Amino acid sequence: AYPFTNCTNCGPRYTIIGDIPYDRANTTMHEFKMCPECLAEYEDPLDRRFHAEPNACWTCGPRVTLRDVSGAPVDCDDPIAEARLALHEGRVVAVKGLGGFHLAADATNDEAVKRLRLRKHREEKPLAVMAPDIETVRTFAEVGDKEEAVLLDPSRPIVLLRKRPDCGIAQSVAPGNRNIGVMLPYTPVHHLLFEGRSSPLVMTSGNISEEPIAIDTGDALKRLDGIGDLFLDHDREILSRCDDSVVRVLGRDMLFLRRSRGWVPLPMETTGSVTGILACGAHLKNTIAVTRSKQVFLSQHVGDLENLAAFEFFKTTVAQIGKIIAVEPEIVAYDLHPDYLSTKFALDLPLKTKIGVQHHHAHIASCLGEAGIDGPVIGMALDGTGYGPDGTVWGCEMLVATRKSYSRAGHLEQVGMPGGDKAVKEPWRMALSHLSNAFGPDLAAVTLEDLVHKDTRSVEVVLAMLEKDVNCPRTSSCGRLFDAVSCLCGIKSEVSYEGQAAIELEMAADETEHGSYSVEVEEAGEKVLIRSRLLLREIVEDLKSGAHAGLVSARFHNWLAGSLCEVAVRLGKQHGIGTVALSGGCFQNAILLRTLRERLLARDFDVIMNRLVPANDGGISFGQAVVAAATVGDRPER
Repeated sequence: AYPFTNCTNCGPRYTIIGDIPYDRANTTMHEFKMCPECLAEYEDPLDRRFHAEPNACWTCGPRVTLRDVSGAPVDCDDPIAEARLALHEGRVVAVKGLGGFHLAADATNDEAVKRLRLRKHREEKPLAVMAPDIETVRTFAEVGDKEEAVLLDPSRPIVLLRKRPDCGIAQSVAPGNRNIGVMLPYTPVHHLLFEGRSSPLVMTSGNISEEPIAIDTGDALKRLDGIGDLFLDHDREILSRCDDSVVRVLGRDMLFLRRSRGWVPLPMETTGSVTGILACGAHLKNTIAVTRSKQVFLSQHVGDLENLAAFEFFKTTVAQIGKIIAVEPEIVAYDLHPDYLSTKFALDLPLKTKIGVQHHHAHIASCLGEAGIDGPVIGMALDGTGYGPDGTVWGCEMLVATRKSYSRAGHLEQVGMPGGDKAVKEPWRMALSHLSNAFGPDLAAVTLEDLVHKDTRSVEVVLAMLEKDVNCPRTSSCGRLFDAVSCLCGIKSEVSYEGQAAIELEMAADETEHGSYSVEVEEAGEKVLIRSRLLLREIVEDLKSGAHAGLVSARFHNWLAGSLCEVAVRLGKQHGIGTVALSGGCFQNAILLRTLRERLLARDFDVIMNRLVPANDGGISFGQAVVAAATVGDRPER
């Protein structure tokens, strides 16, 4: 079988196009002149390959080559069969796909997966798995009707599924997690890799952690040196790298965790009519958005702008998506955080109209844009970090918001964040901060070392920082509260990837436990505050009594949903608003989202949430575009 077979309804588009219109001459297929047989298919309106731009065959099209670590071709009759054998033997194979290289390994071979992790510097973050068919998926994961439909959809995203108790996948694929990310083959190369093989493969991005995925042979050989044992390469050039999309199913809803391959650059419709807005997105999980009339085009997942390679990818994406939809930016929208690379990029552009958008307002505006309403709504934006105009770190915000404006109507009470960004990677610091806030002068009676799992000297240093307010920015972050509780439960005192402590706290929750800690919501001036002091005291009491992490986690989730619902009730009465919008990375937590939504609906609120874009920072650029469009008013394409 030819490994690049496609028709008009499948195959690459976004990753191979250099310019519009989408004709073969404007794609990387221009190097391959069609043979008479392929040309006949291409020109026949009755053929399924009529104007399929990547149409090709063994005679005239791209070829697969297996290379060793030096880049030299491996002498073999069938490169794919040879790669399949290497995977069976426990080796790591870098596989060039539609939007970049994957790193593949046998998902049932724990040693092979651990070797891949060690080489890739990805200690614990879950790895995606590809299975040959839906029947194989059912052997290791629970698949409902909706999950099956999403898995089989032509877009072929990674779908989060609950592991079966008898799951035969290596423990090292998704440690500390009840779920596993699964996808089905979406290119002929993938199908051929599974020929005669029934066990699944790890299929993770071809990169070192935090870097963009490799897209060409030279780059892959250089950056994946020491990771891949072999490289299954092909000679069709990739112009735009594009990671796999990631979704989860909640009830009948499919929710994006990452919107990328399969959906980019499909536009989203929104109200208003403004052409030429470039929204630069956030610092983490970056995407960019461009508007054309009533359409918003969201880019593929760019990732965390933590290094030069990622920033170069960001700039390339800005240029490429603008070129593809034929729009020159006239207005730029950006996050208010002055140190974000995306913000600095926006402020350096030679454009007259520049619109700063507060991070959490962008989250809520993304919901309003999806729902096609202007507001006002009670917006609940829960995440790890967002720049607050008051100079503090926001992260559990109750906004009364429209597309154009917002007011901060409530938030989680603020505590110190000892060490600033260091506290993000070391949750024990946030645990100490919340304990100090909760116990005050009674803190001396608490055995802190056992609770935060750190030595006495480390505890003393952080307590001194908190007492003297040295490098302890104030934060209302919900993500940091999750971190604190995770640490106290003995789950994670330090993390190896963003959000790990919160994710593993969710995974630990006892789903049969319906109790809750005491909700403390009070009005302070014009704002409504969620207090966390009783929460922390009651958690400590439970832990002293021998409560397990599952019980504490469940009660904490119920406490948070109860607190947020109480805030909604109070703000709803104050402002006469009956709609609540839920957004921000914390709403990737299925327990929190499901529980809070049920409680709000029971109190007769209408609830809107992100479905077309991620609730996390991957949806920020869309929200920024919505706010900017409302700010400038209708400006039809000229």
